[in-house]
Amino acid sequence: MIDSPVNMLFKQLISIDKSISQPIYLQVSTQITNAIQRRYLTKGTILPGTRVLSQLLKIHRKTAVAIYEELASQGWVEIIPNKGTFVLEPEKNTAKIKATSQKVNEAYTYAKTTGFPFQKSFHLASTIEYTNAKYTINDGKPDLRLHPVHQFTRWYSAAMKRKTLVNKWKRSNEFFNSVFQTQLCNYLNATRGFHISPNNLINTRSTEMSLYLVSQLLIKPNDIVLVGHLSNYASNMIFQQTGASIKTIPVDTNGLDIEYIKKHFVKHSIRCVYICAHRDYPTTATLSAERRLELLQLAKEYGFAIIEDDFDYDFQFEGSAMLPMASADANGMVIYLGKIGQSLFPSFQTGFVIAPENLITEAKNYLELLDKQGDLIQEQLLSELINEGEIYRLMKKNIVIYKKRRDFLCNLLTKHFSEFAQWEIPSGGLAIWLKFYSKISLVKLAKETEKNDLFLPKTILYQDKNTCAIRFGFGHLNEEEIESVIKKLKRAYDKIILK
Repeated sequence: MIDSPVNMLFKQLISIDKSISQPIYLQVSTQITNAIQRRYLTKGTILPGTRVLSQLLKIHRKTAVAIYEELASQGWVEIIPNKGTFVLEPEKNTAKIKATSQKVNEAYTYAKTTGFPFQKSFHLASTIEYTNAKYTINDGKPDLRLHPVHQFTRWYSAAMKRKTLVNKWKRSNEFFNSVFQTQLCNYLNATRGFHISPNNLINTRSTEMSLYLVSQLLIKPNDIVLVGHLSNYASNMIFQQTGASIKTIPVDTNGLDIEYIKKHFVKHSIRCVYICAHRDYPTTATLSAERRLELLQLAKEYGFAIIEDDFDYDFQFEGSAMLPMASADANGMVIYLGKIGQSLFPSFQTGFVIAPENLITEAKNYLELLDKQGDLIQEQLLSELINEGEIYRLMKKNIVIYKKRRDFLCNLLTKHFSEFAQWEIPSGGLAIWLKFYSKISLVKLAKETEKNDLFLPKTILYQDKNTCAIRFGFGHLNEEEIESVIKKLKRAYDKIILK
């Protein structure tokens, strides 16, 4: 029996790796399945008994029993008591559709292109760039290494063990969301000067998802959307995808130029104005209190919506963060976008939209199509972290670290770039607007830095006839890394200047 063809086949094909976490019975059953699929074991073949299999593979007999039970549960074998274990017809598990065209030989390969036309979108082309460089400058992302992994392991485990969690799955989404959104409303009312209820709020996966939902509701093809002269590429892509006509407005040290809007546009010609609540993207200039009031009054007079994106509220280093325009909006002209949990891993962050109730109702209908399931565990966890004050404590703790990194970066810039560039020390946020005096080629600079193991993605480079600047994100770098990055950047800059 030991020398039968099937036994010999098992000895040749099956190997067990005890160093990996996958259970032995799954390793073996997967390999037997593969042998059946490849026709090494045909229909009706009787497999070795569990005692013989355990001897062949030097495993416990209970493991051999588990192997056959796993195969039977997937329909690859049939176990007949007192007779044995038999291979079933493979075609019943992986039935093939016969070719209906002349390309018979290609019937079992997958096509590279569609045989039908579809709508392509240049505006949604990926902006991701790949590099092997050790260091990268981004547009102002937080440092995920500061995420409290060990604490979150306990919190996440505790949330998963809540007996009420399964019950919440069974209840309507409206019931549970009101619990989470009540916590979120309380937090936003306390920290951002709002007076909202859950009917004024919807939570999403990200601010980009929030903006997409709002754009679908607000913008029709050829509607005019006003943005800063230099603005967020991601938001522009979303606006362009809706068919909007994007017009740029000058931005100075006081933020968006409201007088320019009055001079160049007439009433009811503008659909919406996109602004950054605290620091303009990419320049970090803050919209002054006076211009905020002017914009609110103009929105009411001209009949346009204001989309207020508060993407970096959590990172305020000096003074108090300016309250959102939406908190003082009595006329329903402002749609406020934000996120909480930016000091956490992205999967624990949540975006949200605050707006009048009628718009939120429609936004929920869209969200029902895009993300009906949501993330109940994330919401459970965030509810508890908000209620216990952990979100606020983590934010305050990380602000101290980011402020030190900002100051360290500015000192190094003063040392190495004071003669070649200018910048303002931002009161918050995780990026600095670094403007070069000489109009060098930033593309050439990026190529030179990459030779020195430093990657500058195109999305942080801003160059036209009046601008030669980098949105220098520093939050993801510690002080040692910042020092290396600045030295590499200066070395590359010197080479470009000499050329």
